[in-house]
Amino acid sequence: MLDLLGWCQWLENTSFAAMMRDSTWLFPAVETVHLIGIVFLVGSTSVLDLRLLGFALKGTSISRLTDRVLPWAWIGFAIQLVTGFLLFASEATKTYPNEVFRLKMLMIAAAGINAMVFHLTTNRKAADWEKDHSTPMAAKFAGLASIVLWFGIVIAGRFIAYFD
Repeated sequence: MLDLLGWCQWLENTSFAAMMRDSTWLFPAVETVHLIGIVFLVGSTSVLDLRLLGFALKGTSISRLTDRVLPWAWIGFAIQLVTGFLLFASEATKTYPNEVFRLKMLMIAAAGINAMVFHLTTNRKAADWEKDHSTPMAAKFAGLASIVLWFGIVIAGRFIAYFD
């Protein structure tokens, strides 16, 4: 049986987690880089989401926009993954049982599933519909779900510190 709380205790006692906690500047520096990752990830996905919803860049093809913004989203996600893990490690036993943290992780999983389903289904047929004045309902749903989830993730991330 996987003992996640035991793993959190081990993680929190590693040297890099202690260094994150004990350093005056390291935690805020990592948190700042985490915020930069949020800008890359949520900013780039929001541009695509707004296009899918028909609110922005109507003259830009989905394929072209995807090619331009997804690399930034992946860079932001990589930054988020690394810095988020470092931030979590510094207070793993406090953060792990936090309901808002768990909600955030659930929303991240849902956002990933939403993106995967969109790219494996609706987006594969983008050449057929991207020049239309309106995107298909499935694309609009994916865009709405994405923007709601990513903004929810950001909000939950801020609220973690205020809920035990």
